Amino acid sequence: MPALPDPAGERADETRALLALVLAGGRTRPLRDLLDHFGSASHALAAGPRAWQAAGLDRQQVQALATTAPACSGQARRWLEHPRHHLIGWSDGDYPPLLRNCQNPPLALFIDGDPACLWRPAIAVVGSRNPSAAGCENACEFARALSASGLAIGSGLAAGIDAAAHRGALDAGGATFAVVGTGPDLAYPRRHAPLQARVAAHGAVVSEYPPGTPPRNGQFPARNRVLAALCLGTVVIEAAARSGALITARLAAEAGREVFAVPGSIRNAMARGCHRLIRDGAILVTQPADILEGVANLAGELAGALQNRLLTPIPEAPGSLCPAPTPPDPDYQRLWNALGHDPTGMDSLIRRTGLTASRLSSMLLVMELEGKVSSAYGCYTRT
Repeated sequence: MPALPDPAGERADETRALLALVLAGGRTRPLRDLLDHFGSASHALAAGPRAWQAAGLDRQQVQALATTAPACSGQARRWLEHPRHHLIGWSDGDYPPLLRNCQNPPLALFIDGDPACLWRPAIAVVGSRNPSAAGCENACEFARALSASGLAIGSGLAAGIDAAAHRGALDAGGATFAVVGTGPDLAYPRRHAPLQARVAAHGAVVSEYPPGTPPRNGQFPARNRVLAALCLGTVVIEAAARSGALITARLAAEAGREVFAVPGSIRNAMARGCHRLIRDGAILVTQPADILEGVANLAGELAGALQNRLLTPIPEAPGSLCPAPTPPDPDYQRLWNALGHDPTGMDSLIRRTGLTASRLSSMLLVMELEGKVSSAYGCYTRT
């Protein structure tokens, strides 16, 4: 009798191969082309030096794959052993769809938390590392209100506006993710370690850099392109005339996303960047509702991408009583039956349905986008 396939072993082999490609470093375009050609990291790695060179890998990358692939990085492998830690590669179906079309998309993402969070419609909230008290309050209030509207909040876990936005989303029971310029296991600044742990527990901490990667100047502008691409739009709350927030806004515009700016006093140096953005065409916003109107179309595209990924579209429920959805996949009916009008946590849904957490997260996200389910503080209810 032939041996039965071992899905867990195959996934582990694929993760190790993908990790080897990431650790090869260098230009990511040839590595992405290699994955596109062979369809998986394990097949790409097994193809050997001639195939690597044919795909455009340089000498250093070929040498790195040939000499370090068998061992990979012990630190990264140990980090990936944790059940909440993930490595999502370019050829993986779970690679965030909005990220694929950004300038130089990452070969892979290291994620501490829930990968499904990166499929949620999200707004990036960015700004000064040294904001005024009013700027921090605005960031918190915008994040709370946008979270209450069902949007995730993305930011960079930096001091100032970034941290205020993450805390606002968390305090509202919403989802938030941080795109960091270090390895996903390092907090920068260090005092944000407790906040980073909260973000990972209720959303995701995302990095294109392997665990153990220290902060370096060039990595922070690079991470801004990932943050801008993952979000439907970017809102800037206080920014000097030269700041990283303006880089994020520019990258968002180049990626076809909306850019929003909150105006301030003409005497506030931290408002000059926002005023410049408005002069150059950014949308002036004074309340979260202005943002919701601006991202509606792209949110619909994201919902369609997610439904295509799951191959289980949810039809509109006719009538005012909102009967249970009837998609072809019986898992949805099981989930619907497990939900009620009282908030239900993920652990209870896993127990009631027998489905995995990752499967439930994806299904619940589709149902949220369709208006069938609402979420708050990690619990779900029928709407």
